[in-house]
Formats: sequence, structure tokens, C-alpha cells
Amino acid sequence: MNDTTVTLVGNVATAVEYRDTATGGVARFRFAVTARRWDREKGLWSDGPTSFYTVSAWRSLGANLAASVSVGEPLVVHGRLRVREDERDGQRKTFVDVAALAVGHDLSRGTAAFRRAARPLRAESEPGTWPGAGPEAGPGADPGAGPGAGPWAEPQVGAAERVPALGPAPDRDPWVVAAEEAAAESTTRLVTVP
Repeated sequence: MNDTTVTLVGNVATAVEYRDTATGGVARFRFAVTARRWDREKGLWSDGPTSFYTVSAWRSLGANLAASVSVGEPLVVHGRLRVREDERDGQRKTFVDVAALAVGHDLSRGTAAFRRAARPLRAESEPGTWPGAGPEAGPGADPGAGPGAGPWAEPQVGAAERVPALGPAPDRDPWVVAAEEAAAESTTRLVTVP
């Protein structure tokens, strides 16, 4: 398939809406991308026009995005571009959508603390449903090896383990808190270097 893939750098413009559908959960939000240009006459950076995109993310990406992203946060979005036209109120309008393949915070503008999302364990009574089974397992995988088999297998969560729910990010950046604590400790200790 000849899809047009794009990488956009901008800010979340609307709250992320998450919905469960028959084919899996989907998260949608509007994304604002503003071009920045150097103004030689003024010697300053100035904002150019802002483009708005509707970003959708399916399944685990959508669930993780809904739990991790808020309005105004800087993101990098990589996905498939789709331009469509529609007639509303007698006027022809153009809409630009991006089906996200990967989304992350723009670390050139701040810090982030990553938390790996655990995957639930599938029932072993369903043949071909665990990692390491079937054609997607990759070369060298034993189709009957069960959960956790194969070179690309990911850690699984057993029935006895609970998957922690993702919540909003803490009010204070954990890296800043750690740096402040380290600075406070260093002022109370005397260190002599020979």
C-alpha cells in the first residue's frame, strides 16, 4: 500500500477523546502545528500560520495516549496522512487526518517519565493466540512453545498479577524533584578532595 507518512511536531489542541469500538479502542484529538520562522529584520523568531490535524490512534496506542496526554503538551506524531473533502452547511471543506503509528512527547521542550504498559496474558486454551505461536512469531519460534516463547516475545502479566491503571502525570517533574533533593544533600555535606 502506498500511504503517505508524515511526522508532525506541535501541541495538543483539544482534550483526548477515547472510545471503545467493536474493532478496538480509539483515541482522537486535534493537533496544532505552527511554523516558526527567523525574521532577519527584527532578529527574532516569529510564528507562521497554524495548521490543525485530527489525529486518531487505535488499540493500545490509543489507550496509552489517552492516559498520557493533556491539552497544550508538545508532541511528535508519526502516522499516515489522509486528506478528505466534505460538504457542510453548503460549503466544501477540506479535512486533514493522521492515523497515528507512533506518538511521543517532544523532549526538546521538556522531560517525560516513561512507564511500560503491561499486556494481559491470553488463555492457553486458545491455540495460536499467545506470543510465539503462529506465523507472526518469526523465524526459529516453536509454535507449540506457549506463552513467552520466541525471540520477539514480550513479558506477560499472569492472572494473579494486576495491571496498574495509568493516571495523570505528577504535578512536579520527578527529575526536577531529584535534582533539588541532590542539591539540598550536597549543601549539608562537606567533601574534601586531596
